[in-house]
Amino acid sequence: MDERVIGRSGQRASVVGLGTWQLGADWGDVDDKEALAVLEAAAESGVTFFDTADVYGDGRSEQTIAGFLRGRPDLHVLVATKMGRRVDQIPENYVLDNFRAWNDRSRRNLGVDRIDLVQLHCPPTPVYSSDEVFDALDTLVAEERIAAYGVSVETCAEALTAIARPNVAGVQIILNPFRMKPLAQVLPAAREAGVGIIARVPLASGLLSGRYTRDTVFAANDHRTFNRHGEAFDQGETFSGVDYDTGVEAAAEFAALASDGYTPAQLALRWIVEQPGVTTVIPGARTPGQARANAAAAGLPPLSAQTLAAVRDLYDRRIKAQVEDRW
Repeated sequence: MDERVIGRSGQRASVVGLGTWQLGADWGDVDDKEALAVLEAAAESGVTFFDTADVYGDGRSEQTIAGFLRGRPDLHVLVATKMGRRVDQIPENYVLDNFRAWNDRSRRNLGVDRIDLVQLHCPPTPVYSSDEVFDALDTLVAEERIAAYGVSVETCAEALTAIARPNVAGVQIILNPFRMKPLAQVLPAAREAGVGIIARVPLASGLLSGRYTRDTVFAANDHRTFNRHGEAFDQGETFSGVDYDTGVEAAAEFAALASDGYTPAQLALRWIVEQPGVTTVIPGARTPGQARANAAAAGLPPLSAQTLAAVRDLYDRRIKAQVEDRW
């Protein structure tokens, strides 16, 4: 699989990575054996970038990745984790002493002395404008606790603030055919600054797979149930902030655009990979089959101009008004 450089870090990631939120929590139950099988399927399909967070299953996702990689010393996989969501979301918590403590815990979970890439995990907006915060992150690099750092953001404005920071290697942001706003300013700014873009929530929490209907029921411990209206965390993380009924209808129209050889999910992933400035896209997977199918999107033929125009038209007609003024 092709690899791209994560901005200023010089690190390389497969164009399709693996997001491991599903292997930790908030997507229903996934047992340890199945989680390891997902990691194996992704790696065998050419994925060299795993994205996790200290809050996913309160460390379970990090620990699962560590266990898998211990058993596969032949693999070269870049592991990125995130920190900051295990405490009250106030700027005062984003200080060097806390960063060291959070980093110590993640390094133990991952079984490494130095983490490849650490990202602030959608912190409060004022954090992005704090010199002290980024000085503290520079200190973690100087202490060889981390090789590079970035941020995960909710809004385009936050992304642009982060991109202006001189040592930010990558920005993780929601980007998919139901969330196109980053194309206008964020991706061009990142390309100009030499900052990587990690595209998350690429399938709009599964909507873009085309498998859901208005009658689909998700488990009680699945965020698509308990956070549908932003009850637990930012609503934009669930179905990309799109109203579920609208999303189902638009997803059916999107699925009809998938040509021979593409599934709807692969169409969504291929669309993201082809956006100038994207480094890697990180779909999650609950089964080995999903992991393999997602990775296969990297090798599919480029999308036609007609398909690209149809995807844009669908967004403009059905989705844009719901999301562009919020994120």
